Amino acid sequence: MSIKTFKDLIEEVHEPGICQECGGCVSFCNSIENDVIGFKKTNSHPEYINNEKCLECGICYFICPQTHILDDDLNKIYKFSDFLSMPLGFVEAIYSCQAIDSEFLNYGTDGGVVNSIINYLIEKKFIDGAIVAKTKSPFSREVIVAKSREDLISASGVKLDISPQLDTVQKYHTYISSLPKLRHYKFKKLAFVGTPCQIYTIRCMQNLGIIPSENIEICLGLFCYENFFFDNKKVEKFEKDFKLKFKNIKRINIKEDLIISLKDDSTVYIPFKKLTDYMRQACAVCKDFTNIYADISFGGLGSPNKFTTVITRTKKGKDIVNKALNAGVIKSLKLDANEKKDMIEKITQFSQSKIKRTEKNMKNKLITWKS
Repeated sequence: MSIKTFKDLIEEVHEPGICQECGGCVSFCNSIENDVIGFKKTNSHPEYINNEKCLECGICYFICPQTHILDDDLNKIYKFSDFLSMPLGFVEAIYSCQAIDSEFLNYGTDGGVVNSIINYLIEKKFIDGAIVAKTKSPFSREVIVAKSREDLISASGVKLDISPQLDTVQKYHTYISSLPKLRHYKFKKLAFVGTPCQIYTIRCMQNLGIIPSENIEICLGLFCYENFFFDNKKVEKFEKDFKLKFKNIKRINIKEDLIISLKDDSTVYIPFKKLTDYMRQACAVCKDFTNIYADISFGGLGSPNKFTTVITRTKKGKDIVNKALNAGVIKSLKLDANEKKDMIEKITQFSQSKIKRTEKNMKNKLITWKS
């Protein structure tokens, strides 16, 4: 059987429109200094830069989150069987947590827990920094490496005081390609905050021993129902549909709905079923809501306001959360059995909804690969 290469990814993933743009193939190819695959422009699919240099090793195909070649290997490692029997993945423990530090709490999304844990790991020199997403404006982010408390606060999702300039910015993405950032930080220990497709790719790279995945010390996964894409026409449509202006958005959060807080202190709740026109197509064929291959998963769903739902999945993840709790960096609500059951049921409902959406789109032949 011939080895599948980047040409096959173009045919099976790019052409059907399901490339996640995670940047795994770019990160790997540039890290070995072949520069075969890269991004020729921001917010685009990876492309051949020097296809004549391609070694046809097939690694880009193996680590792509849309080919699922290594699912069986990863499922054994991370104690997962299938989405039908355990849609949340392996759950070592589940918490509802909040940052103790007032700045992380006030500036952070939900309970400010992710940045609190990262800051703790940096201060204790467990890591040298973290690859995170920094909010530039509503529905627009950029990737940075946070090395300090100040970096983490500046990257906070709440700070949406920068109004988008629609005359100069043509496209908005809530999804960013974080993995290529890895190649600039060789020999560093990093935390990585990412979506399910990004964490999946990292785990594939680690499974194969592929550089630069050895830099990743801890994977912090975010709950992800979908990411959004806007061009100027969609911005205008969105503003008309939901009777708001981008320039007036102060804060965005996700729980059961997309929650938009405006500068006049009003709040708009938008159900996900009304956001189909703005969803990235690749998200329509992703089953993973809770980030099943992360060391720790985080999200707002299931927890009260200003608290973060935290799921530990690995021994490393469990140890880090316990250390953060014992050090007084974060605190956890004391949940009884019924409260935990309610949390899990609510998250399960969202997970199952995402699974059904994927299966429906696959049945309708939106995609060509086999799950």
